[in-house]
Amino acid sequence: MMSVTRRKFMVDGSMLIGGAVLGNELFFPKKARAGKVEFPESKCGGKGKMDKKILVAYSSKYGSTGGVADAIGKELCDRGAAVDVCMLKNVGGLNEYRGIVVGSPIYMGKWSPEAADFVERNRGVLQQVPVAYFLVCMTLREPTDENRRKVLAYLDPVLKAVPQVRPVKIGTFAGALDYSNLSSPTKVIMKLKGAPEGDFRDWAAVRAWTEGLWSPLSASGGKRYAAR
Repeated sequence: MMSVTRRKFMVDGSMLIGGAVLGNELFFPKKARAGKVEFPESKCGGKGKMDKKILVAYSSKYGSTGGVADAIGKELCDRGAAVDVCMLKNVGGLNEYRGIVVGSPIYMGKWSPEAADFVERNRGVLQQVPVAYFLVCMTLREPTDENRRKVLAYLDPVLKAVPQVRPVKIGTFAGALDYSNLSSPTKVIMKLKGAPEGDFRDWAAVRAWTEGLWSPLSASGGKRYAAR
C-alpha cells in the first residue's frame, strides 16, 4: 500500500477545504459536466404591451434557478405583460421596465454576490419601480415553516445593505440537484451534507407566487411592502 506523508495529507486536505469556501468556487480544476445545464433567456409579449414590460433577471450556477425564472416569466407573460427573462450578467439598461424580479440560488447561506451587487449597483432605479426577489434553496425540499424562516434570513444582509429597495414580494423555492453536473470535490461535499439528488422544484408553488405577484408588480406606483 502506498504511504501518505503527513505533509501531503495536510496539503491535500487544505485544498479540499479551501475549495469548498473560497468565493463559492472550488480550487480544483473543473471537469466536463455529464448533464445538460441550461440557462434560459427569452422575450415574450408583443407590441402594445411596452407599458407593462417586466424584467426577470437571475443568477444561476447549475441551471436550477434559471428554470424557476423562466417559469415566472412565462406566467407573467400569460397575464398580459411583455417580459424579458435574462441572466444578470447580460442585463443592459433598466429604464424600459416598470417592474423587476431578481432571483438567485443560495450558496454558503447567502444570496449570490452577483445578485446582491446588482441590487446595490442599481438601487437608484430599483427604488423607483416595483421589485420582487426570489431565492432557490435545497433546504426547501422540506418546506417547513422553520426551514422557510431560516432561508428567508439569508436575504437579510441584502435587505439591510439596500434598505431603499423594498421588495413587494419575496419568493422562496426548492431547487434541483444533479450530481452529474458537479465536480468530484463538490459532489463529495454535497453528499457529506446529506443533499439528495433530484428535482424538488414545486411548479405549482412558483405559479401561485407569480399570480400573487402580478398585481403589485404591474402597478404604476404606490407604497411598497415586504410581503414574505
